[in-house]
Amino acid sequence: MSEWNDKEPIYRQIETRIMNLILDGSLPEGESIPSVRGLASEYQINHLTVSKAYQELVAQGLVEKRRGLGMFVATGAQQTLQQQQASQFLEQELPALLERMSQLNIDPDIVISAINAFKDGKS
Repeated sequence: MSEWNDKEPIYRQIETRIMNLILDGSLPEGESIPSVRGLASEYQINHLTVSKAYQELVAQGLVEKRRGLGMFVATGAQQTLQQQQASQFLEQELPALLERMSQLNIDPDIVISAINAFKDGKS
């Protein structure tokens, strides 16, 4: 976490980065996340910014506060994120991709071949 973009608030970028760490398993369920003050100090940002990001994660049920211990990845957080993001992909990103393919007159078989090549490369 070193660079911030100007397109969205820093707290949203922190929230997204932690969600990505949960999604890829780098932050497994039950794992503690960095303290508000520790993260703020590390990245030289206001602790209220980090706190706001953490509040958003708590509100989504992805992170939980344990009094006197800190913040931890909640049980089921990875599965919740996978379901949320899969729905977002299917409802928003895929229709946009299909529309773009139509605009560019890209044959769906070319995309299917690319998907199959990607799958073969991952296995």
